[in-house]
Amino acid sequence: MSEESDHIENSISIRIPRDRIGALVGREGKTKKDIEEMSGCILDIDSTDGDILVTAKESTDPLKVNATAEVVKAIGRGFSPERAFYLYSDGFQLVVISLREFARKGSNRINEIKGRIIGRQGKTRQIVEDITDCFVCVYGDTVSLIGDYISMRYALQALQMIIEGKKQRTVYTYLESKAKELKAERIAESFR
Repeated sequence: MSEESDHIENSISIRIPRDRIGALVGREGKTKKDIEEMSGCILDIDSTDGDILVTAKESTDPLKVNATAEVVKAIGRGFSPERAFYLYSDGFQLVVISLREFARKGSNRINEIKGRIIGRQGKTRQIVEDITDCFVCVYGDTVSLIGDYISMRYALQALQMIIEGKKQRTVYTYLESKAKELKAERIAESFR
């Protein structure tokens, strides 16, 4: 294999919304620099169209390239860099759900769903985050989550219930009933 093809294999291209480039770069380039230092990757940012190329340095673990791509996607979907950095931790994942799948074109349903997920003064989102230990972000026509695989199952179920139109109280009751189960799973996982 040539050096050029190795270079291409260790790169991932991602496009994020242009209005999120500033969050990715950070004040005086701090966030970009932090990502590059944590990952051992180089970020090549094209701010005109939002294309980001994540490239591994020679000694970089290929898994770090994938994790860095997920961090960039998370920042692009509205998460703060601090929350996105959790994706460098073992077992954490990013899930992005397109709300377009749940609404007819031209309807106001997406805004209704976003409003229901956030809740009055952010209450619903906060309850989902507090009970499941997942981070929830509504941005554009998507809702995204960052969490470990145990928590993710419960958070996704709660969001599915909200999207289907279940009452918020029903979702809160579901989450409260699953809180002990979630805690027990976490304890069991810590012994594995």
